[in-house]
Amino acid sequence: MRSGTGEDLEQLWRIDQACFPPEQAYSRLELSTYMRRSGAFTLIAETDAPKSLIAGFIVAEANRRGQGHIVTIDVVDDMRRHGVGSKLLEQAEQRLTTAGCHSVYLETAVNNASDLLFYKRHGYFVEKTITRYYNGVLDALLLRKDLHPRPSDS
Repeated sequence: MRSGTGEDLEQLWRIDQACFPPEQAYSRLELSTYMRRSGAFTLIAETDAPKSLIAGFIVAEANRRGQGHIVTIDVVDDMRRHGVGSKLLEQAEQRLTTAGCHSVYLETAVNNASDLLFYKRHGYFVEKTITRYYNGVLDALLLRKDLHPRPSDS
């Protein structure tokens, strides 16, 4: 796992385009903007040697109100069901907790049953439906999870 940089943008954008339908995928500008926002970070999971390839990535951000936001989590098709998404999500949640976040939220399309099951397995619950969230056409579910800081070693 490594931190993403602006140099990764083109490859990450291509992965995002492959992972989501056009009405849900980010434009280059949108993805770049989210990656550069204050409090944002990008984590990249890579395949093992001999040649490291990006297996997936996550963009998340922490705000001043103690909330984290998962902007996107993308795993390349042939790396799905290998734990890549779970590792990315767990690492992002740890970073958000370290940044002082007490909860994290994300959006997913109402018709994306596999994503909904994935997030529920990781402790997320549906908080509400956001009407016409994706391009003014498709509804989204807002999911949230409470984060618990690790006990201090005092």
